[in-house]
Formats: sequence, structure tokens, C-alpha cells
Amino acid sequence: MIKLTIDQCEVVVPEGTSVLNAARQAGIRIPSLCYLEGVHVVGGCRVCLVEVEGAKALQASCSMPVAEGLKIRTATPKVRAARRTVMELLLSDHEGDCQTCVRSHDCEFLAEARDLDIRELHFTGAKHHRIIDQSTPALDRDSAKCIMCRRCITVCSDIQATGALWAQDRGFECVAAPAFGQMLDRVACVQCGQCAAVCPTAAITEKDHIERVWAALSDPTKRVIVQTAPAIRAGLGECFGMSAGSLVTGKMSAALHRLGFDAVFDTNFTADLTILEEGTELLMRLKTALVDHAPVALPQFTSCCPGWIKFAEHYHEDLLPNLSTAKSPQQMFGALAKTYYAESIGCRPEDLYVVSVMPCTAKKFEAQRPEMNASGFQDVDAVLTTRELGRMITQSGLDFAALPDEPMDQPMGMSSGAADIFANTGGVMEAALRTVWCLVTGQPFPFEQLHVAPIEGLEGVKEIAITIPSAVPEWSFLTGQTLNVAVAHGLANAEKLIEQVQSGQKAYHFIEVMSCPGGCIGGGGQPRFTTNEVRRERMKAIFAEDEGKQVRMSHENPSIAALYEGFLGAPLGETSHRLLHTHYHARGMHH
Repeated sequence: MIKLTIDQCEVVVPEGTSVLNAARQAGIRIPSLCYLEGVHVVGGCRVCLVEVEGAKALQASCSMPVAEGLKIRTATPKVRAARRTVMELLLSDHEGDCQTCVRSHDCEFLAEARDLDIRELHFTGAKHHRIIDQSTPALDRDSAKCIMCRRCITVCSDIQATGALWAQDRGFECVAAPAFGQMLDRVACVQCGQCAAVCPTAAITEKDHIERVWAALSDPTKRVIVQTAPAIRAGLGECFGMSAGSLVTGKMSAALHRLGFDAVFDTNFTADLTILEEGTELLMRLKTALVDHAPVALPQFTSCCPGWIKFAEHYHEDLLPNLSTAKSPQQMFGALAKTYYAESIGCRPEDLYVVSVMPCTAKKFEAQRPEMNASGFQDVDAVLTTRELGRMITQSGLDFAALPDEPMDQPMGMSSGAADIFANTGGVMEAALRTVWCLVTGQPFPFEQLHVAPIEGLEGVKEIAITIPSAVPEWSFLTGQTLNVAVAHGLANAEKLIEQVQSGQKAYHFIEVMSCPGGCIGGGGQPRFTTNEVRRERMKAIFAEDEGKQVRMSHENPSIAALYEGFLGAPLGETSHRLLHTHYHARGMHH
């Protein structure tokens, strides 16, 4: 432990802590625009300068490690003047259309300028050349708002291992962009939106679907329905000043009804369906390997996360047979909405408009994939991020916090607790294990309160081995078998896991991958700003939602049982295969 003094406060922190984090632990806020928790420090913005007794120059606190006896001052006239100069220089090159900017209400850059009480700019002259990139279905870029903090580059390289963005050129031509200044759709970008989540300005934002949803809601020829992903209920409250992890399922449902949606459904319904389809697929692959002794693609990888799927298509075409063919819950819902639900209400699929609310920008990309039209039409018409739904609710004048709790509509609003935990890293795996264990053994799930502790939490790669003591006759070949499963979140962690599998260091039967740190609760479309502390609070809320449900196993959801009995037939059956399964294709290193 290291002892130092910051603004006359004695602080004791572990060796290796940065001065910035030491100050934060002591309740002293040092501003920063480039710092990102848990990754290598860039030290590029210079807004976090501090005065160190005995040092000739001011120091960047984010990249300076603590040392015994250091005496730090964070708000001397010299420090304040230097920070103001840095901010003024950044502001002088920034496209300042704050009145109409989508980030004006949560812009870190503007907030820092206000905190430093900057009222006028002393620097004028040349500015960056503006590049507008609207080439992808999920993300928009505006280089005139980029302050070259390099956060997007850091998260794209260190957390997601894709390197779609990099610092190009120098001086006023310098910009965070794909190689050779290409548009984003020309490189191996997985559309995860982590860049948009960490950007302190509006240089990278999600593709806005708000106006198209308002247009559909006001079209008398359309019946407009909405599905809400599990992570939304643990994040949406933050758009309205509620604390991280506030559970707002009922208020969210009430708000969506008041916005004018004809029916408010739950993506959790098809998350339960995903478990039955994906779990049955895993069991059939294991049967092929263990009974038929025939070659089969194992381990099986989950396919719920469109960022991960696109990553595999770009970088691991050899693994595409290992991906579950089950569509994501979003796309299963869209396919069923325009077939099963449309039939039940006597509506033509072309007159039904399906909106998703997702924590994820990659879902915008997924919805427009050409193969996602099992109904004969685009199955999901528009995708709103959590942030976009927050803006729609604000636009409508609703007082979100004062809304009553209202239930989801039926028949596609019923779900189990297992579906809720899809939001957390490890949740899809835990939900699958609950159902697969029960189907194979005929016994209740053995873990206390239905949780699998080794695959919970924020460790980058988690694993567990589960031995089947005895199986029912149909699955007798699994008696005594040990199933090895693993969970990875953040694509850099997934890449490490894949390397271990392909080199023979590790052997698994089933692997869950989520693109975003923490899983969907840390998605690229969630309210800013997502720290590990915020992730933990959202995860707690999701587990609380699961634990509050009467039905906590996907296969015990009565609405799912009725769906199979009256419409689908059986998991992996002909109708299920046509509507709920798909295939993926190699994309190479560019789109």
C-alpha cells in the first residue's frame, strides 16, 4: 500500500494505482476525457493535469502511478489555467452545434467546459476537415465533433480486438477512422457500438430510428408492436436520473403503452424459446458425437449476440459451423410476430410493424440482414437503443418516474426468470444449463437458488465443468458425462478463448460469447456512462427480476408450451427450423 497526500488529504491506495484513481477514491474529482477504466492509459487529452510538489512540469494524473510520500495539488491556479487552455484549444476545433446536437444533454466534453467555467474562446483559425460517415446500418460518424481522445480506438482495439478505428494522418487532418480514411462499412467493424458508448462527444452515435418509429405510430394502416430486451429494464431508469440498476419493468411497459404501441411484448418470451431451440441443438450435437461417433461441430457457440456473430464471420469463418443456428431472441420474435401473432389477430404481416428496444447498436445491423425475413418481409422493422427510447419518452412529455407499473401484453409477454438473465454475461449459459439439466436428468436444477456462481460476475473468461450423474432414457448416453462450458464477454476475451480451443489447450462443449463487457447490460446502446460499478448494479437488478419470478426455467413457461403445441410443433422441427434458425457466411476482413 502506498501513502500519499492529495489536496491535504492523506490517501492510502495499492501500489500501481494512478494518481487519477487515487484522487477518485478519496472523493476528489479530476476531469478526464480520454481515460477508460480497465484498459491501457492513453494520456492524450491532458485535461487531468495536476501539480506534483518538486516536479518541474504539470503531470497527467491518469498515467502517473502513485509513489510513497507524493504531494499532489489538483486545483491550484496553475492547474486550473492549464486545464482551461487545453479545453479552449479542443473547443476551438470542435463543431459547436450544441443547440441541436443529440449529445447536448449528456456530453462529457460540454460538461467539462461548463465545470471549468469557460465563457469565451481565445483561439480561432483552422479546423478539422469534416467527414460524415453514415455508411453502416448501426453507427454514424461525424469527424468535426471528434476531439481525438482516442477512447473509441482504445475500446475497439483493447476490448473488442477488431481495430476498425485508428488514428489516421496528422495535424488538422488527424481523425479516428478506419484505415486509409475508408467508410466504416468497408472494414471489419462488428457494429457493437462500444465506440459510441464511450465517445465523450457526438463524433460516433447510433443510427437514429426514432423518427421512423414515430411515423409508424401515426400511420393508421399499421399495427405497431414493440418488444423489449431483458437489459432495458435495468438501464432505462438511468435516462431519467434514477440510480444505476433501478428495475423499471412496469414503468417501461406503461410508457410504451402511452407512446401508442398497439401491443407491448417481451423479448424474454423468445429468449425462453431460444433456450429450447439452442439447448436441443446442443443435445443433438452431443448425441451425434457420443452415440453416432460421427463428426460434428463442437464446441457449440451461442448465437444471441449479433456483434459476436459478425466478428466470427470476419475473423473465424472456420468456426461458423460451430455457431448455433438458432436466431437471436430479437429475430425469433420478429419472425413469430409476423406469422404466429399476425395470424392470431387476423393481420397481414405487411401491415404489422415490429419495433425492438435493445441495449445494442449491432441489433440495428442484425435486423436488416437479408436472411432475416422468414415471414416473407423484414421481420424486425426498427430498432431503438435504450437511449433512443429514453429520448422518445422525454419527447412525449411523460413523467417516467411517476408512471404506474403495468404488465406486458399477451401472448408474447410471458417469460421465465431464466430469460431475464440473458442480459448478464453468463446468463444465456445459466439459462441453458437450468433447462438442459432438467431435461436430461429429470431432476430439479441442483445449484442453490438456480444460480451458477462460477459463470457470474465480471471476470473476462469464466468456466465450469458439470457432471451428469444419471440421465433419463432418452439421453442415457450422457450419464456420467462431464460437460465443460465457458463464458466470455468482450471480444478480446473471446479471441483468447478461441485461441486456447484451437490450440488444444482447452476443450469445451458449449461456449457463450457476448461482445460487450458485462454482456447486454453493458451494451453499446445503454445509458452512459457504463463503469464496472454500474454494470454490477444492473446485473444485481437482473438477478432480482429473475428471483422474483414464479417460473424460473425456460421450458416451464406455459406460453412457450402453448406455442409449440399450437404452432411450432417441436424444437428443431420443420416450422421451427424455417422461422427460428438461420446460417451465417464468411465476410473476410472487409465487408
